[in-house]
Amino acid sequence: MKTICFYFQIHQPFRLRRYRFFDIGNSHYYYDDFQNEEIFRRIAGKCYLPANRAIREMIRTSGGRFKVAFSISGTAAEQMEIYSPEALDSFRELARLESVELLTETYAHSLASLGDADEFEDQVKKHRDKMYALFGVQPAVFRNTELIYSDEISDLVYRMGFRGMLTEGAKHVLGWKSPNYVYASAANPQLKLLLKNDRFSEDLSFRFSNYSWNEYPLTADKYISWIASTPEAEQVFNIFMNYEVLGSMQGAETGIFEFFKALPQYAERNGITFALPSEILESGRPVDTVVVPYPMSWVDEEKDCSSWLGNVLQQEAFRKINEISERVRLCEDRRIRQDWTYLQSSDHFYYMNTKHYNMFSPYDNPYDAFNNYMNVLSDFILRVEAQYPSCVDNEELHSLLTMIKNQSEEIERLQKQLEMFQKEKKKTAKRKT
Repeated sequence: MKTICFYFQIHQPFRLRRYRFFDIGNSHYYYDDFQNEEIFRRIAGKCYLPANRAIREMIRTSGGRFKVAFSISGTAAEQMEIYSPEALDSFRELARLESVELLTETYAHSLASLGDADEFEDQVKKHRDKMYALFGVQPAVFRNTELIYSDEISDLVYRMGFRGMLTEGAKHVLGWKSPNYVYASAANPQLKLLLKNDRFSEDLSFRFSNYSWNEYPLTADKYISWIASTPEAEQVFNIFMNYEVLGSMQGAETGIFEFFKALPQYAERNGITFALPSEILESGRPVDTVVVPYPMSWVDEEKDCSSWLGNVLQQEAFRKINEISERVRLCEDRRIRQDWTYLQSSDHFYYMNTKHYNMFSPYDNPYDAFNNYMNVLSDFILRVEAQYPSCVDNEELHSLLTMIKNQSEEIERLQKQLEMFQKEKKKTAKRKT
């Protein structure tokens, strides 16, 4: 029996304000609150709220047979709390349904898996904690930022306790193989993989409202018939996309919501079911391993990471922020830790992309994006070095902080011991009287 696995990415970064060279050392607030609120409220109104209503209706009318998975970045969840509590409540309603699954990713939708294993692990843990705090769930399946994956990353994910992961079914990796099966990591065969079906995902993400597409208009009947007509042995169809496809990237006027609402009835007619990632990974047996020596993603034709780290601007910015990672992790200043998290978002590097025009960038050009980010980063580095001077190397600093921590713990232990002795002394004195 053929099964469709729907997965949606939900992410919004904290966009930076125009931060000038003369702001460095004088102003430590980096964010464009007006733009962040305006964009989030607009997307919530066009996508999150109507799409959530449509999915709740689909689950109800299908008797729970329609199923869907979401990955909500920590920064998107924070903006829901700040700018659109109604959107957060809407996702909470969905999260309580058995037909909905939440996945884990990096908190800031970051590139940490490409540069800092410790930071990667910290952000994944922080994201799981956030999902539990907001939705009362602890996700069991992992998806990395923009489906970035490699053998090395799969090893990190496996060691963090995950046994299932989502990624891209890139042609340069699969070759003649089909993405419509369960696979396993070559580095850790016990880590099962679900690979995105590029064709069926991009039919909705990019081609749905394209009048020049030879299959336009796309109907639910036609779409399901394409899946039904695939080879009988191909059983799993992973349709992964950005949630903004529903109502924002594909506006309501295109008929995208009506299309989605019709999917369950046509799927049932063709004997096709829907399943959550965890259900498929639990029951599915891998047909083969996937060897990925170099990181891949679900972005652009190349399906690599060049959209974030493909030019010297991006590489320099990524190098500079990673240079201070150890110092930041030793820091206990809440504002520094929060800014560190927000500055990790992959979007900041994507805005520096020189490969093609970036319609999502708030900057005039990639060089403007680079200059603004580096100004912010320069101020941030000054704040970090004010607490942990660069003249002290990381190893020496870590040793000093460890010694201070051990001394604090020893003082606390002795204090408790003293209090216990004082209580015993009072008890002894009372007995004597």
